[in-house]
Amino acid sequence: MALLGADYLQRNAEHVNALNVFPVPDGDTGTNMNLTMSSGVSELRSKPSSSIGKATEALSKGLLMGARGNSGVILSQLFRGFSRSLAGLEEAGTTQLAAALQYGVDLAYKAVVKPVEGTILTVAKEAAKHAVQYARRTNDVVELMQEVHQKAHEALQRTPDLLPVLKQVGVVDSGGQGLVFIYEGFVRSLTELDGQLDSYSMGSEAAPPEEVAVPTIAPAPNIRKQELSSAQSRLSTEAIEFLYDMEFFINRKLAGHTGAFFDESAYKRALGKDGDSILVITEDDIIKVHVHSRKPGDVLNLSLPYGELTDIHILNMREQHRDLLEHEQEHSSSDIADFSAAELLAGQAVQGIPPGQVFEKAPFGIIAVALGEGIADIFLENEVDTVLSGGQTMNPSTEDFVKAIEALSAEHIYILPNNGNIILAAEQAAELSERSVTVIPTKTIPQGLAAVLAFKEEETAERNSLWMKNAAEQVLSGQVTKAVRDTTIDGVCIKEGDYIGIKEKAIMVSNASLQDASQSLIASMMSAGGDLLTILTGAEADAAETATLCEWIGEQYPELELEVQKGGQPLYPYVFALE
Repeated sequence: MALLGADYLQRNAEHVNALNVFPVPDGDTGTNMNLTMSSGVSELRSKPSSSIGKATEALSKGLLMGARGNSGVILSQLFRGFSRSLAGLEEAGTTQLAAALQYGVDLAYKAVVKPVEGTILTVAKEAAKHAVQYARRTNDVVELMQEVHQKAHEALQRTPDLLPVLKQVGVVDSGGQGLVFIYEGFVRSLTELDGQLDSYSMGSEAAPPEEVAVPTIAPAPNIRKQELSSAQSRLSTEAIEFLYDMEFFINRKLAGHTGAFFDESAYKRALGKDGDSILVITEDDIIKVHVHSRKPGDVLNLSLPYGELTDIHILNMREQHRDLLEHEQEHSSSDIADFSAAELLAGQAVQGIPPGQVFEKAPFGIIAVALGEGIADIFLENEVDTVLSGGQTMNPSTEDFVKAIEALSAEHIYILPNNGNIILAAEQAAELSERSVTVIPTKTIPQGLAAVLAFKEEETAERNSLWMKNAAEQVLSGQVTKAVRDTTIDGVCIKEGDYIGIKEKAIMVSNASLQDASQSLIASMMSAGGDLLTILTGAEADAAETATLCEWIGEQYPELELEVQKGGQPLYPYVFALE
């Protein structure tokens, strides 16, 4: 079911993307759900089991860590509840499956601060409610899943009646459509391909049926970090106090092993006595542990009473440091380097300095999300420590954020998502991490920049959080991009290929001319006044076009202070910030 559900979603990801309400070129609901589901399938394939409880547990873990965007986070929560409901079961019938679907819905609604009806939540809720009722009338799992799929499809068709903007544009909800595709794959796995995937789904080396394309996982977004160019000349390898980087799982439910009662708080305190960079994620009967320790044997002995230890990885970070020092002597370094989140977590980036080990932790650290070389540089020049590459076209996953948090040597960490579709993943990562993390819910790059400029290192974390949030709320954001389809929104008639001007979330103008669309958008933004306008030019912006726009702004608003900076963002020739 998982394999075929992921396959159906992957095959139709572009169709789901096309259902995004705004006709912008980077609608990515399908992409986010596909990458999230792919991560779940990858984890499931790596830990095959004939137990439905263990199988859904693996799927849930992969979904949770690979969740991208709001749709991906909600999808991960749906299956996280599904897994918890089936925990410990070898098999499940209609009643258990229906209850699991309902528990997933309950968990997903709790994960969203302000649930909106007419979305994937509604589709999942209506399908689960019908499943619970229908399970009382049948013991046939195939029949039940067919009903679930049909009810989900019916609920999807009603989403425009619940969310006016969908009816206005003439589409159904994109996230709900993605879920329907997953359910369609579930049904097909139980009917058309009955038995064909058994050996494959259990980890066999046999190839899957030709028509089944197993989703692939895109590489995680890179993390760009300011390099400490002279650090190695000042550091001693022996200064790495907690030299063993350890990662393993405690499986509390393997055959014949019940395990002692697990007090997570006490366990973390015990690890902290002789360790650092501690991360403990408890998912039912699986506990994931990451720690840097001086005494790996003590860590393993501490963990053994709770279950069977699996997937044990221990790295000597002093050895890594020596290798990197030798490598540095052979190769000169650049001013700015690109590192993956995994490399940072393993202590292989930033000139080999293991996170949190060599220097005393800074009071604060800031992680921001940005797409475009220029925008990333602006953040790095303004107190941001780590920039995750991402935005509308590629949302960082929950795991990307978790790894970035653990790689940053700071007592308190702020995350600036800078996109409304990334906030949930950032908040989920903050919840999973044991570090002190605050997510500033910035929805645009201008809001993120305003929040960074409001940060004061000498102040407390609470006061900084308040100032950063207030600063983000004070800036007005605008952006110009090309429409990817014909539509009409809020009375604005949009033609494919036209430039559309977006103020916050509202499309204000559509015009065949980039110059005219930009001028109209700025005029709309200036209707309530403003003192400073910042223009971030995109990768496709033309210097002459920008000069003409600046000249017009000077003529129309002579008192307005104007700043132009190279953002380098794709798809959006101009991003405007008005303060």
